[in-house]
Amino acid sequence: MTAPPTARRLPEIVIEMSAEFAGTLILILFGVGVVAQAVAGSGLGEPQSLGGHDAIAWAWGLAVTLGVYVSARLSGGHLNPAVTVALAVFKGFAWRKVIPFIFAQFLGAFVAALIVRWDYSEILHKFDPGHTAKSQFVFSTMPGNGSLPIHTWGAFRDQVIGTAILLFLILALTDLRNSPPLANMAPLIIGLVVVAIGMAFGSDAGYAINPARDFGPRLAQFITGYHGAWRDQYGDVYFWVPIVGPLIGGVLGAGLYLLFIGRHIPEEGPGGVEPRPEYDVE
Repeated sequence: MTAPPTARRLPEIVIEMSAEFAGTLILILFGVGVVAQAVAGSGLGEPQSLGGHDAIAWAWGLAVTLGVYVSARLSGGHLNPAVTVALAVFKGFAWRKVIPFIFAQFLGAFVAALIVRWDYSEILHKFDPGHTAKSQFVFSTMPGNGSLPIHTWGAFRDQVIGTAILLFLILALTDLRNSPPLANMAPLIIGLVVVAIGMAFGSDAGYAINPARDFGPRLAQFITGYHGAWRDQYGDVYFWVPIVGPLIGGVLGAGLYLLFIGRHIPEEGPGGVEPRPEYDVE
């Protein structure tokens, strides 16, 4: 009797892209979903949508945790081009994987936003039938969350600062020389970091701190009727801010961690044992 043929393993980069796609999909399903519920649902008086900013901050943190748990084993759970680029600059992540990872992250965010848009289509239409800035920030961020007196450069500053904090802490929490949480706890703690950033730095620009999180849903809303998606409430071209700001901030935050902390930690771990590489580097 002939043995069944061994299944052919997919190329490593395809497997990693699949994990980044799935993890980012989970991130955006919960993240954009909670904003749709808290903004559009609460506007219609639905009691289950109450909670406002705190509900949004906690749900985004849980979304990050769940997305990283989904993908970490196969791809490292980046879910964010700012993370991918910062790790390539400072931590030895392969540059040949940067574009494929970013493509998978954008695609996962785009598909997830389409699902949320479809699922909330009746509620969004009732809440904002003209598909205006009133509900635009359900999917993509706006300066001052669409109502506070923040403009393009204030939002840009905010995105650099928020993403720098994120990457500084990601490196601190995943550097095995720095007494980090156990590996299976790191996604939870990183999720709490996102909650803290949302609660402390959420007003100026909606704490996108992730180009995929903003551009994927922005494209999804544009092709489903939000023709002002690329601009802010003032009519200024805005879509580039949550892309460029986080990419700069991520590199800045990772560099500051290495400058202030990472380069001062002894290379040898306890007992003279060389620590394993951290956070999906090659």
